[in-house]
Amino acid sequence: MRDIKVLGTGCPKCLKLTENVSQALERAGLQGVTVEKVSDIKDIMKFGVMMTPALVVDGEVRVMGRVPGVDELVTILTERR
Repeated sequence: MRDIKVLGTGCPKCLKLTENVSQALERAGLQGVTVEKVSDIKDIMKFGVMMTPALVVDGEVRVMGRVPGVDELVTILTERR
C-alpha cells in the first residue's frame, strides 16, 4: 500500500495536484489508496519542502513546487523505489 501525501496550504496549484493524484490513482487502477492532505506549514517543513505543492510517496518527496500531469503521476505512483 502506498503512503501518499499532498503538501500544500490550499492554494489553487495544491488543489490541482490533489485532483491530478486522484485521477492518476484511478487511471493506474490503484484502489484503496488514501491521499493525506498536509496543510500545516510546520508539518510541511519537516519534509524539507520550501515550495508547494509537493507530493510525498512512501516518505520520499517526489515532486516539489509544480503540478505534474496525470501521466507523469501514474509513473511516479506505480514505480517501486
